[in-house]
Formats: sequence, C-alpha cells, structure tokens
Amino acid sequence: MSKAVKLADIAKQLGVSTVTVSKALSGQRGVSDEMRTKIKLLAEEMGYVKSVQEKAKESKSYTIGVAVADRYLGAASSFYLRLYQELSQRAMRKNCFAMLEIVSYEDEHRIQMPKMVTEEKVDCVIIMGTFTTEYARFLRTNIQLPLILLDTLAAEEESDSVVMSNMMGAYRMTNYLFKMGHSKIGFVGTRLATASIDDRYFGYLKSLMQHGVPLREDWIIDDRDRQTGCSDYHRHYLLPPKEEMPTAFFCNSDVAAMVMIRKLTECGYAVPEDVSVAGFDNFIDEPFPKIGITTYAINLKEMAGRAVHILLQKLENPEYHTGVYMIDGRFIERESTKKIGAPVPFI
Repeated sequence: MSKAVKLADIAKQLGVSTVTVSKALSGQRGVSDEMRTKIKLLAEEMGYVKSVQEKAKESKSYTIGVAVADRYLGAASSFYLRLYQELSQRAMRKNCFAMLEIVSYEDEHRIQMPKMVTEEKVDCVIIMGTFTTEYARFLRTNIQLPLILLDTLAAEEESDSVVMSNMMGAYRMTNYLFKMGHSKIGFVGTRLATASIDDRYFGYLKSLMQHGVPLREDWIIDDRDRQTGCSDYHRHYLLPPKEEMPTAFFCNSDVAAMVMIRKLTECGYAVPEDVSVAGFDNFIDEPFPKIGITTYAINLKEMAGRAVHILLQKLENPEYHTGVYMIDGRFIERESTKKIGAPVPFI
C-alpha cells in the first residue's frame, strides 16, 4: 500500500512552504497564478488526496452576527450599511452568512441583549460602530461567543478590534491644510459622540500643536447630539461670526463636510474660494454637493476582510487573539480645498 502524499511532500518538490501549498489547493489568496497551477498539477501527478480533516474544515459554514446602533443607519449615515455589505460579501466567499441586527435606542439604554444572540442564531459576533459605554461593556462581558469590534475600540480593556487609522489620517489631513497655507483651521465633529470622531479630533489637535497653533474652542463645530447621535441642521453646524471665520475646516466625515459646504454656501461663503473644506472617509450617499471633497478614503474592503478573517480564526482556535488591527487609508485631493499661501512650517 503506497504512502499517502502530504502537503509537505508537494512543498519539498517545488521548494515552497506547506502554507503556500495549502493556500494554492484551497483557493486562498497569496499565491501567484503560475505557482498555483504548478502546485495543482504536481498534486494531481503525485496522487494527493485531501484528508477528512481538511475537507471538513473547508466545508464548515458559520453565521456571523453584526450588531449596529440604529442611529448610524439614517438617510445620510449609511456608511455602516456599505460596510455591512462588504462584510456579507466576504463572509459568503468563506461559505459563511452575515446577519445584521439593528439595535434600537431603547434596547441600547435598557441594556437588552441582541435577539440574534439570545435566540442562538449566530456563531460569532461583530460589534460595528460605537454604543454607549455601559452597553458596549455589557455586550463584551456577556456574549459568550467569539467577538470582535469593528470601527470602534473598547474603552476600558483590550479587545480584538479592526479600526481605521483615524488619528494618523486626521493628522495627515490637517497637515495638508497647513501645507496649503491655512493657519486658521476649524474642526467639525462632536467630541465624545463616537470613538472615531475623538481619534480624528486628536489627529487634528496633534497637527495644531506641531505647527504651534493654539486650539480655539469656538472653531470646534458640533455635527450631532452627543447622546443620541442624531444631527439637526439648524441646531448643529453653527458657524463662527464672519470676523472670526477660519479659512479652512477639517470635518470628521464626508457627510459632515457636505453639510458644512451647504451651510457655508447658504451664508454667502464660496468653497473653496473663501473657505476650504476637507472631509474623511470618502463616503457620501447623496448627490449634494456638486463639488468634490478632499478626503481620506477608508478601505472598507480591507476592514471587512480582516474582520471576517479574525473571526474565523477565533472560531477555529478560542485562544486566538490579535488586539487592535489598524488599517491605513488613502489621501484624495479634490476641489473643496484651495492653496492660499506658503506652507505653515512645523515648529
């Protein structure tokens, strides 16, 4: 009886690692088409047959629960719907299914466990976006399933998280405005409303400090209610007096940038001729404004793919732990910003 061919046998013949052989035969990324073809042909020639364990591993299917607060799914806030769509697509590629549960304001403040967990409909959970500190702590403490945080961080302890490089992205965006000659730069975003806004504010603040520019509280513009997350066009986005108007605003999101452009235009300012506006995330789901927004694009595909990958690893190995996984974005320059003078130097 001939000896069964192992992955190591194929790897040795081609001078590659067993990981490369495994990826090639299971259809995973990270192997060139040429090498994948060589590995498959050699495996067939050598009579390689997948083990029962490998077949079982490939056929496993899980249901991934995704919990998000309803305040993030308004008409102008469907960034998380787009992120969920990416999660769903990535899950399907892994023979899994993603289930979205929208947590109402009432359930969040009554500290109610998501139904998908209590009814045992999911195998693991993604907490997407920010919840109140108390509710987020409740979920992390009481969900006895593999769990990760997406686009948010735990306030008190380290948890497995996938986040955007918010602070460094905001730091880069504010540095860009200084480079365009602006020294009077405001920030649009309600502090303590979400972890993402806070991190982007810290990036803005870091840039101010390194350019020797003091923070002006009257140039910090709220874009939503801190408790509910709801935005009111007339109650928020309140502009400074004309004589105190900054020459540029860095906004915590492209939606906030869009609304600021609308508000500035209605008040008689031209963008970018009078005031430059920069955003963050490269996401707008409405046709207004016509002007393109200079922004820092979030890599949604990478965030979703990494989140699904980590969860599947945790399902296979309960001891698997990654900590915080941070994903870089991409700077995009458009028409909403304008150079007004020589770059403002670092101190």
